Amino acid sequence: MTTVYDSPPAPATVAVPAPPPPAPPRPRFISFLDDQEYDEAMVRLSLWVEHVLLPTYGREVSSVAPWCPQWWNHAEAVVQLHALWLAWEELTGYAGGPLGPANWHRDYLGPVMNSLRDPAGPFAGCKTGSHRAKTTPVVEPFPMDR
Repeated sequence: MTTVYDSPPAPATVAVPAPPPPAPPRPRFISFLDDQEYDEAMVRLSLWVEHVLLPTYGREVSSVAPWCPQWWNHAEAVVQLHALWLAWEELTGYAGGPLGPANWHRDYLGPVMNSLRDPAGPFAGCKTGSHRAKTTPVVEPFPMDR
């Protein structure tokens, strides 16, 4: 008598999902960019300021709420606006969720615009159609031999 054995079933194949693609590099803060990267970031930032920020949130210029038409010549304005733009990119897109835009308005837009447009802020002395460079405070070197 011959015994016939069935072949053991083939092992089930499990499809292993491909790893997700790497996330794009996160933008770096403008203060840390080299010359070419800085120039590219400034082009993108200036487009956002000109076409998004100011048409929507640019209130009338006055002595109590100055704005400089050459805002890019004020280092403080550049770093604050770049930070505001990075937050806008993060919070107003899909990843920001439904509360992202509200959080951006509350936590970022108001404080930055109030700081920039303060009469003693970076645009103090600038008027509609004119730019006035600010004088940097004098800093004495730290005494290394204390």
